[in-house]
Amino acid sequence: MLRHLAPAPMAPARVVVIGGSGFVGGALCRRIARAQIPVLAITRQQIDLLADGAEKQLRAILQPGDAVVAAAARAPCRSLDMLVENVKMTRAMVAALKDAAPSHVINISSDAVYADEPVPIDEETPTAPGTLHGAMHLAREIAFRSDISAPLTIVRPTLLYGLEDPHNGYGPNRFRRLAAAGENIAVFGAGEERRDHVWIDDLAEILFRILTRRSIGALNVATGEVHSFRALAEAVAGASRRKVAVEETPRVGPMPHNGYRPFDIEATRAAFPDFAYAPTIATVAKLQTFAEQ
Repeated sequence: MLRHLAPAPMAPARVVVIGGSGFVGGALCRRIARAQIPVLAITRQQIDLLADGAEKQLRAILQPGDAVVAAAARAPCRSLDMLVENVKMTRAMVAALKDAAPSHVINISSDAVYADEPVPIDEETPTAPGTLHGAMHLAREIAFRSDISAPLTIVRPTLLYGLEDPHNGYGPNRFRRLAAAGENIAVFGAGEERRDHVWIDDLAEILFRILTRRSIGALNVATGEVHSFRALAEAVAGASRRKVAVEETPRVGPMPHNGYRPFDIEATRAAFPDFAYAPTIATVAKLQTFAEQ
């Protein structure tokens, strides 16, 4: 749950986004810039968090009173080597922040910290990751909570989609690229598994609101609605200018998350009652039309 330290929205003196050129960091920087709030995007080209001395480089850039968003990670984490790299990156960020006197820190985590549940997941659901990706994010959360004394927010988004996505993961992002290339969209099995998908601009808006209210605590970012991958693929195909079909392919291995991963979003409604997520199916179709213009 979130608790607002600022009784009304108030612009931070400066926001520093570590990982500011990434999918999440880039969207947040654009949202902050629209509000004409000073924002500094720290990229891998400026500071390699895996390099020796990275924490000293980062500390030299940070100023007392900065609001800092930790959006840098090697994700998705699929191997032990990547897990070790992410821990090293976390160590550099936490070490720099410990001595920097920030006014607020936001750590971008993931819903992967939760195990599969037969009921909707909320912020009180125990963290019990079953993947290296989830274990990485939970280790990162623990490190930030243990060593950061500044007001801290943990934000756990579920699956994200948007035109700038770099990962091409199964779902709207891959479907969009296939359709734009005139290729048929392949779904696993019948595409029957149902998941929650969030538009990247909605995540950026929630992060912006957290920054301006100096909110602390933990918050899941999910729409509260689940849609099948088949429905998402058909939305993309229907919006594409090209003639593409949705094809079923044999499923290899068990269905992820037992085919169903819903969220209870009452905490978001309570924290930001005037916020509404973009409707997933309509937004996926709209982005496809925009991308092919």
